Amino acid sequence: MLVPVDLARIIINENGDSQVIVLKERAGDRHFPILIGINEALAIDRRLKGIETARPLTHDLMATLIAELDASLEKIVICDLRDQTFYAKLIVCRNGNVVEIDSRPSDAIALGVTNETPIYVEEEVLQKVS
Repeated sequence: MLVPVDLARIIINENGDSQVIVLKERAGDRHFPILIGINEALAIDRRLKGIETARPLTHDLMATLIAELDASLEKIVICDLRDQTFYAKLIVCRNGNVVEIDSRPSDAIALGVTNETPIYVEEEVLQKVS
């Protein structure tokens, strides 16, 4: 079962290697952190704030590719947790065809945050982290 979640918080510590995003269950109290890299954290923060760059950065490029291929990012699914590593999928739709693309959660969220793409977590993953 997919559980809708929201990006509740970004914690950026420029003095450390790992940054943190916190996902919170939309209709409940469960929440959990995911450690991410500084580049992904800054990309999420920049895209949330609508800060544009002179040239497209990686997540901007990915969003443009999806749009130019006449596709849409329908949702992000945090689908697994193995050996303390989260796994995600981008669910992309084009001409009625759905494609699931393996992704790191941080990249998926950085890509989807601008368009408010819905984020879901498999119930099994939520049970592991709660």
